[in-house]
Amino acid sequence: MTFSIHGLAVARGIAIGRAVLIASSRVDVAHYFIEAPQVETEIARVRAGRNAVVDEIRRLQQSIATMGPKETPHELAALLDVHLMLLQDEELISGVKHWITERLYNAEWALTTQLEVIARQFDEMEDEYLRERKADLEQVVERILRYMKGVASPVAPPSSPRRKTQQDLLLDDTMDVPLVLVAHDLSPADMMQFKQSVFAGFVTDVGGKTSHTAIVARSMDIPAVVGARGASQLVRQDDWIIIDGDAGVVIVDPSAIILAEYGFKQRQGELERTRLSRLRHTPAVTLDGQKIELLANIELPGDAPAAVNAGAVGVGLFRSEFLFMGRQGDLPDEEEQYQAYKLAVEGMQGLPVTIRTVDVGADKPLHAGERDAAHLNPALGLRAIRWSLADPAMFLNQLRAILRAAAHGQINLLIPMLAHASEIRHTMALIDRARAELDNQGVAYGAVKLGAMIEIPAAALTLRIFLKYFDFLSIGTNDLIQYTLAIDRADESVAHLYDPCHPAVLRLVAETIAECNRQGKSVSVCGEMAGDVALTRLLLGLGLRSFSMHPAQILAVKQEVLRADTSRLATWAAEVLQAEDPGKLLAA
Repeated sequence: MTFSIHGLAVARGIAIGRAVLIASSRVDVAHYFIEAPQVETEIARVRAGRNAVVDEIRRLQQSIATMGPKETPHELAALLDVHLMLLQDEELISGVKHWITERLYNAEWALTTQLEVIARQFDEMEDEYLRERKADLEQVVERILRYMKGVASPVAPPSSPRRKTQQDLLLDDTMDVPLVLVAHDLSPADMMQFKQSVFAGFVTDVGGKTSHTAIVARSMDIPAVVGARGASQLVRQDDWIIIDGDAGVVIVDPSAIILAEYGFKQRQGELERTRLSRLRHTPAVTLDGQKIELLANIELPGDAPAAVNAGAVGVGLFRSEFLFMGRQGDLPDEEEQYQAYKLAVEGMQGLPVTIRTVDVGADKPLHAGERDAAHLNPALGLRAIRWSLADPAMFLNQLRAILRAAAHGQINLLIPMLAHASEIRHTMALIDRARAELDNQGVAYGAVKLGAMIEIPAAALTLRIFLKYFDFLSIGTNDLIQYTLAIDRADESVAHLYDPCHPAVLRLVAETIAECNRQGKSVSVCGEMAGDVALTRLLLGLGLRSFSMHPAQILAVKQEVLRADTSRLATWAAEVLQAEDPGKLLAA
């Protein structure tokens, strides 16, 4: 019987095939008390399991290093680094020793108990990306448990022959029947095996738009649906399923008619991707001759080559905080940061790189164990530039590193979450101090353009102050929407109210673009709105000429740009701004 399961669409496209089911990859754990003389033996068992998993991940990293970017995306290597860091986390190690030594728990019980302690800390985090890192922690603990129990990795294609059905007959007989993976969740190490196998797509019970499975799926351009609750219980081994990565729907046991319909959609999607790829080297120019700048958002220096390959003309947002996170207080020093920024600049092959200063604190703690429980709303607390100004030594380290990297190519320096003129002046003073310190040391550095993020309504309403000090502005629509509408987008109970098309949001965006254009200052949008093709025409009509997005979104947005006539869109965009419900006009 045909039925559907709904989840989150995280990677576009259609995948059709037989289900390879991993109903649950969790390992059963025995719970019992040990005797005092057994303490060292139990600790050694956990240590041996951890070391075995560390060795396994390092072997995977070595195998990745021998492959090209087409075989393994850079995101996968970064996620393996995250797992390696979690395995070496002192809080995890010391906590396990505590439960074994003080409570006399057996090794497995101690490991899962400490997992629960740290997992609760992840659950309390405000930032969606960091909260979803709990899944990474669960997976590394699970792999340790699997080693201790002698259980193999859960990802492996079935070897038994499959029965022929009417659905099989609808596929090309000259091709192997494709396989799709259905799992509770997938670790980066599992994804490595997944990439080397015959799987054409995957479905997971858990995960969000920023979970590692979603990140890897987008980078590999593989149809995927995550957060499809109960999928691993509802789907049976070898079932025919369709993964609709565009709609976030999984169709189980489709009829011949449905299968034929989605087969057609799949072929159309493949043709569309092929056609889009031909636009990679086409200049982004509208029908009326307006040149549009399409930039990439990146998190790590190794992301730069993918941005170039996607046709980006620069990096509009390098989220430098990813160099700082998960280091248990061991922050990157000036030299390490300098090498990272230099690598990103060199990877962009002479194209400009905009580096945002570190955006951590409160809702983005540096590591899982750090959280300020005294504040009820960390999103309004000590974060981003507020955190940097509160720690001038750390901030000066970063500023000097960025200035030094600017000697190797064009770098723009972007400051997040500014709201007050006093913050602007304080920031400028520290930038001048960083230059003076490099001069005193006789260290070479380059010139940078200075920019500010517009992500707080107060900043959007005081633009003239900002434009007095800064060369360019970048609109961070994710936070701007959250703060304008008083919506925590990570809170499922109100997430449906998170609306980029709310009249207040659009007005702030429109006025920021207009004021920058009037004063001859460049402005870009670097939030999710920039990569949403449903909003490309509106932003062009509002006068935006610079978009920064995930590299995978660039070609689709470029297609919209090439079809647009901004002279005609301006009048329509003005009508949208005046509408009571702009979303309806955009959908029309």
